[in-house]
Amino acid sequence: MKHISVAIDGPSGAGKSTLARQAAAQMGYLYVDTGAIYRTVALGALRRGVEPSDAVAVEPVLSEMEIRLAYNPDDGLQHMYLDGEDVSEQIRLHEISQHASKISAIPKVREFLLELQRDLARNNDVVMDGRDIGTVVLPDAQVKIFLTASAEARAKRRFLELQQRGQQAKFDTVLRDIIIRDEQDSNRPIAPLRQAEDAVLIDTTDLSLEQSLQAILAVIREGKRV
Repeated sequence: MKHISVAIDGPSGAGKSTLARQAAAQMGYLYVDTGAIYRTVALGALRRGVEPSDAVAVEPVLSEMEIRLAYNPDDGLQHMYLDGEDVSEQIRLHEISQHASKISAIPKVREFLLELQRDLARNNDVVMDGRDIGTVVLPDAQVKIFLTASAEARAKRRFLELQQRGQQAKFDTVLRDIIIRDEQDSNRPIAPLRQAEDAVLIDTTDLSLEQSLQAILAVIREGKRV
């Protein structure tokens, strides 16, 4: 039996994780947050005293890291484990987000994680979100969506999310970081952020969370029938 793969790409703060997780739950698919995987690698590098943007220093420590993805039956969420420790909360810190963008630009890191991501899709119906899922990780996915929103709208959502988690942040700083990350992700030499030619574009700037979810589910259901 061939499994269904849904690839959702887009810039930071577009709501990919929240919407992909909800869409997966509605469809009964496995949700894979690839951004969380890169965040875990970044945290692993930092804990080893390695700057995540230093490819020469990062590459040797990759083999030392034990990275595992698992689902907690109590909350139904994807949890990330680093060297046996659940680091799901630590990787959501704002500074780790910035380091994840740097480490994801390293070719060896992407190669290190590619098979892990593809193996999940080979063995499950998945909704997988990230920056290059439809273009690089799962180029043959049956459904591809490029989810976006204006930088200002994304910054506002990210700012509110950080506040809800009790993290201190300034809106101007969050907006600046999103613009910088857009630049980094779109211009990196390896697997840059871009819309796959066969991806459906969904702009959520003026959509509510529920409207965005329904738009995604409509695309998935239509693609599943094709």
